[in-house]
Amino acid sequence: MTVTRTAVVTGAARGIGAAVAKRLARDGFAVAVVDLDEAAGKPVVEEIQAGGGRALAVGANVADERAVQAAVDRIAEELGEPTVLVNNAGITRDNLLFKMTADDWDAVLNVHLRGSFLMSRAVQGYMTKAGWGRIVNLSSTSALGNRGQANYAAAKAGLQGFTKTLALELGKFGVTANAIAPGFIETEMTAATAARVGMAFDDFKKAAAAQIPVARTGTPADIAHAVSFFASEGAGFVSGQVLYVAGGPKA
Repeated sequence: MTVTRTAVVTGAARGIGAAVAKRLARDGFAVAVVDLDEAAGKPVVEEIQAGGGRALAVGANVADERAVQAAVDRIAEELGEPTVLVNNAGITRDNLLFKMTADDWDAVLNVHLRGSFLMSRAVQGYMTKAGWGRIVNLSSTSALGNRGQANYAAAKAGLQGFTKTLALELGKFGVTANAIAPGFIETEMTAATAARVGMAFDDFKKAAAAQIPVARTGTPADIAHAVSFFASEGAGFVSGQVLYVAGGPKA
């Protein structure tokens, strides 16, 4: 009898997170759809269930230590002990440095970095006990620097160092840790960026595609495919890596 492994995806109600949750379900994982608003994750769960998969919507603020522990406890009890974690939850509070508030800085660092730390710490016990685990952190090409994103760039660069350290610490327990750094992906977040700079989303995408070697923008499915690889049985000798999924060698 094959044991179904449980995967946890944060920020999974929409965009990249939702695509990742659906892909992992198709790969045979039971999936915990974690988002700030539990109700927002229900449609993703329903779609997974309609396709014959198992899923659970869980509401949690990943930056809240108690909320994270409660969420992981619930997932372990109701869905199964988690051995795959995808730290995807994220927010933006873009501004040039001289306009950026301390709250803008703290909010972004808390969700991306503190959230990934708290979630990883909460699930690693299940992984080390099982002797098998996969942690995938969502970085970004913004880790290389991006005007107006000092907070986001710092958080995404920080996740790369965090990933490499987890790989060193957890490898002997059969746990890998890798990061994916997406380039331009068509999501609500990039649509909001287009609106903020006063461009129609289609024009915004065309302008981005003109700078990308494969001559198109990315989709959430492109990122989900990369997560699927890192979470797979066959990827056990790949750890501590940062994979730029950006249509070229750099964004």
